[in-house]
Amino acid sequence: MSATTKNSLESSLRQLKCHFTWNLVDGENSFDDFEDRVCNQIEFQNSEFRVTMCNLLAYIKHRRGQHEAALRCLRQAEEFIQREHADQVEIRSLVTWGNYAWVYYHLGRFSEAQVYVDKVKQVCQKFSSPYRIESPEMDCEEGWTRLKCGGNQNERAKVCFEKALEKNPKNPEFTSGLAIASYCLDNWPLSQNPVDPLRQAIQLNPDNQYVKVLLALKLQKMNEEGEGERLVEEALEKAPAATDVLCGAAKLYRRKGDLDQAIELLRKALKYMPDNTYLHYHIGCYYRAKVLEVEKMCGEREKLQELVGHALDHLKRAEESNGNFSHICSYIACLHSQAGQYEKAEYYFQKEFRKELPPLTKQVFHLRYGNFQLYQMKCEDKAIHHFIEGVKINQESKAREKMKNKLQKFAKIKLSKNGADLKALHLLAFLQELNGEMQPAEENSKRGLDSGNLMPLASLAEE
Repeated sequence: MSATTKNSLESSLRQLKCHFTWNLVDGENSFDDFEDRVCNQIEFQNSEFRVTMCNLLAYIKHRRGQHEAALRCLRQAEEFIQREHADQVEIRSLVTWGNYAWVYYHLGRFSEAQVYVDKVKQVCQKFSSPYRIESPEMDCEEGWTRLKCGGNQNERAKVCFEKALEKNPKNPEFTSGLAIASYCLDNWPLSQNPVDPLRQAIQLNPDNQYVKVLLALKLQKMNEEGEGERLVEEALEKAPAATDVLCGAAKLYRRKGDLDQAIELLRKALKYMPDNTYLHYHIGCYYRAKVLEVEKMCGEREKLQELVGHALDHLKRAEESNGNFSHICSYIACLHSQAGQYEKAEYYFQKEFRKELPPLTKQVFHLRYGNFQLYQMKCEDKAIHHFIEGVKINQESKAREKMKNKLQKFAKIKLSKNGADLKALHLLAFLQELNGEMQPAEENSKRGLDSGNLMPLASLAEE
């Protein structure tokens, strides 16, 4: 291919509407994070969005250097378009053809790239445009793609669906897309208030069970649980194998406090996505919450150990994936400690300690590890050290207040035994710097404080 022809091809490629020109990874911390979110985190879209997922997977495979796998994904996308959009094959294929052209171009197979550029051109010329057209179907496909990417793409996804609806305001697919985008943006500073769009989407597309679950979750937050639960029950009855419905319903029951039902629903989803690390993480967290419930109620030791085992199984599956899961190593460490496996607990505490943790997460870590040293390892000095390190992190939180209280109680107990105890006096001086003046030690010692242990055995999961 001559330099002029290659330059012409490159110019044509840049005009195509497809994953390679949509800047899907702009502002990402890493491509790993992007791939993880697309493939594992975001729950919506089942079989009806197979074309979208095939194109996205092709883009991801290409970025990973797996070009033949990318081409296989694009061939799958073509098959689904023929099957699911037989009356709109050309329009629905433009994104896939654009992706083909870019993959072949990067492979150095320029003549094959040109073939797909020409296929796009032939369709677009029917609409008096060389390489791109304004089409609600194209806007919709871009919207689903950006919505599946999540993160900073949700706002742009909403714009795509709004644009599609300008041309076809009663289209059920476009309406569902706008409703889901509004729901995803509801926690932004400028709330989207998705209730009306969700209701409209259900009215136009009553078979979209995931939208019903999203409305139920929103209604639950608005203290309208009755209608929400009815919607979820209906969605589960009509789509018992839809993973997005199962995961969304699990959230509702978790918020309600029904951990058994939430776990059951996620286990059903796990049958269809056995390697999804986010499912393992959340199931593990739900079992951990059950551990805390049983622990508070002083339940049977055998039942407690069974729940600890389930929690560890799932959390370790998630942790082994090297995903960015908040608190996961300290969760595992605390559960091992609960089972009396202190060496394993120490291993996972140290693994958490080696991570780059945000300030609030680090405070919680110091609280948990301090509790472990105090109650399980009977090492008061190490416990005090970690409580001090946690308090030094200058961000107000429940964990910080708990550590300050523990340090104050340490000082009070020691001074009740020896009014000149240097460790205790240093602790009080340190706390005074943080809090301003505290009550004098003499007054504290008159309050009938426990002069033995610091306090009853604390849960290692204390936060």
